[in-house]
Amino acid sequence: MKSRETLIRLKKFQVDEKRRKVVQIETMMAEFDRIAAELDREIKLEQDRAGIHDPSHFAYPTYAKAAMGRRENLKRSSDELRGQLDEAKAVLGEAFEELKKVEMLDERDQAREKAEENVREQQELDRIASMRFQANGAHA
Repeated sequence: MKSRETLIRLKKFQVDEKRRKVVQIETMMAEFDRIAAELDREIKLEQDRAGIHDPSHFAYPTYAKAAMGRRENLKRSSDELRGQLDEAKAVLGEAFEELKKVEMLDERDQAREKAEENVREQQELDRIASMRFQANGAHA
């Protein structure tokens, strides 16, 4: 039974690790989205300051071009993370299912052991009752 408890602890640890991975990816994606939104604001401010909104214009602000490139890189990275997130969620789901299987086996074993213990207790009570009955029958 000790090995089952150890296995359950291991499975719980694995689920927690997978859950942390999912949260880490989601946090990175949120941070990338936040930075990209900030870059969008900075690009608009720079365009408004220069009065030029066409990136192909020869006098388009250099900072706005660089910020656009950085924003696109962030969006690409966020898209790549989305694939990793989907995979991490699937792995988390599998780990959670494995944990549930082990826990269900453990519950089944505990229920079986409890039933066996109840049978043993009942047999002992029956034996005691039988001895008392025989003893009372002998005195009658």
